[in-house]
Amino acid sequence: MNEEDITMWGFIKEILKFTTLSLIIVIPIRTFIAQPFLVSGSSMKPTFMDGEYLIVDELSYNFKIPERGQVVVFKYPNDPSKYFIKRIIGLPGELIDVQNGQVVITNAENRGGFKLEEPYINKENWGYRNIKMQLSSDDYFVMGDNRNASSDSREWGALNRKFLTGKVALRLLPISRAEASPGSIKY
Repeated sequence: MNEEDITMWGFIKEILKFTTLSLIIVIPIRTFIAQPFLVSGSSMKPTFMDGEYLIVDELSYNFKIPERGQVVVFKYPNDPSKYFIKRIIGLPGELIDVQNGQVVITNAENRGGFKLEEPYINKENWGYRNIKMQLSSDDYFVMGDNRNASSDSREWGALNRKFLTGKVALRLLPISRAEASPGSIKY
């Protein structure tokens, strides 16, 4: 081998090492820890706009239970090849009563029920689909923030935990709206 062949072979070996190391790091992260998600549609306006690029935390729900107010990405129960983004409104075991633009939640701590305060929605854009639903021990009630443009638990029922992909961890694009834990509300 001449010097040029040795240099070329060294370059190829470095590229192969870099590619292998990248795959060893990227594939497990992408498969088990976080995945990208592109917002499509207006069901989460004004919290999330069409075309925003998000990173979904897939790991946390292996150690912690989902909480009310978190924005989650999940497989649509009626077609698991599609992914939706919504906000968790009701938790397992709760009674959810949606009437005339108001959500009342009844649970073990609030036997008389409490009205959910939702500062993230536009009351004029509520979309009055009334429903009363008792959630099982593995079900969540999810709704979009733009209630008139949202296909959610009011339409297709409770979301079983097995369909949850994860919670929204980062908004990367557009850069002007980049932030960690976008849209999450603590109740």
